[in-house]
Amino acid sequence: MCRWLGYLGSPIEPRELLYEPERSLIEQSRRHAPDMSVPNGDGFGLGWYGRHDTPALFHSDAPAWGDRNLRTLSAEISSPLFLAHVRAATGTPVQETNCHPFRHGRWMFVHNGYVAEYARLRRDLVLGVRPDLFSSIEGTTDSEVLFHLAITFGLAEDPIAGLERMAGFVESVAAAAEVDQPLQMTVGVTDGERLYAVRYASGREANTLFHSTDLESLRLLYPDDERFEHFSAEARVVVSEPLVALPGLWQEVPAGSALVVEKGGVDQLPFTPR
Repeated sequence: MCRWLGYLGSPIEPRELLYEPERSLIEQSRRHAPDMSVPNGDGFGLGWYGRHDTPALFHSDAPAWGDRNLRTLSAEISSPLFLAHVRAATGTPVQETNCHPFRHGRWMFVHNGYVAEYARLRRDLVLGVRPDLFSSIEGTTDSEVLFHLAITFGLAEDPIAGLERMAGFVESVAAAAEVDQPLQMTVGVTDGERLYAVRYASGREANTLFHSTDLESLRLLYPDDERFEHFSAEARVVVSEPLVALPGLWQEVPAGSALVVEKGGVDQLPFTPR
């Protein structure tokens, strides 16, 4: 299981979420959960928006917790929207081109999950990618193929519908190959203006996903907690797992749901593969 987070709000330094919370993303990558046999040590990535419409990326195939460049960089950047990901490989090589976030134009994408029996389904899935997008696939992961399938099926025009069509295509290819419960995913995708997130699985169990609640209300509930002083009221965080154990801060996203996150609000929609 990989882990990721997305932030949208007033500009902050990514280190404030990557390193500072008691269960920061970096700490989660090092101290794996009880039901995980290995930590998230197969690479990491940070993608952020700054002066340009196209996001900047920093990737490494090394464990995130030991990378001094990530610690330095995340303290020098100030961004209103960023995605971060720590990887636990599920059968594809540990290499930089397999590290999330993936980027195409102004879009970024992160994924926690897998396509079951991907090696067997890979050819048919890749052939579903629009021909002009094929050369943009640099790595070997199922995640990068899912991203390009979502673009193929209209991500830029209607992000949630594009993701639904992507999921439906994967399940139809798997059904033809008699692969049961093929898709496990939480997905984060952004165009630099909004953050979209999905929690879905073909089977009953879906990987966890949470989003932060209204920070203004939390300031009233916890007036002495300095962690929230400089965050703007419209700031929102989407995470695989809560970063701090603070009642009222996190709301779990139900399985089979999608989020549209904008400054000041989170809309929750049903997610149904098409």
